[in-house]
Amino acid sequence: MPRGNGTGPKGQGPGTGKGTGRGGAGQGRGGGFAAGPGGDCVCPKCGEKTSHQLGSPCYEQKCPKCGAAMTRE
Repeated sequence: MPRGNGTGPKGQGPGTGKGTGRGGAGQGRGGGFAAGPGGDCVCPKCGEKTSHQLGSPCYEQKCPKCGAAMTRE
């Protein structure tokens, strides 16, 4: 504020940012959505369940009943 009367330029100085900073949500690289080694794969179309195979994502497996791509339960 040039004369201290509140008529200075807007949007400059402390307290005007969005406050996001660094650090984010703490998920790290890749989004942090790994489900782990156990669990099942389920078909979104017919509901068929199969056990999850280690090293093979559920979306790469085909449903044994209808042939649709499986999803992780």
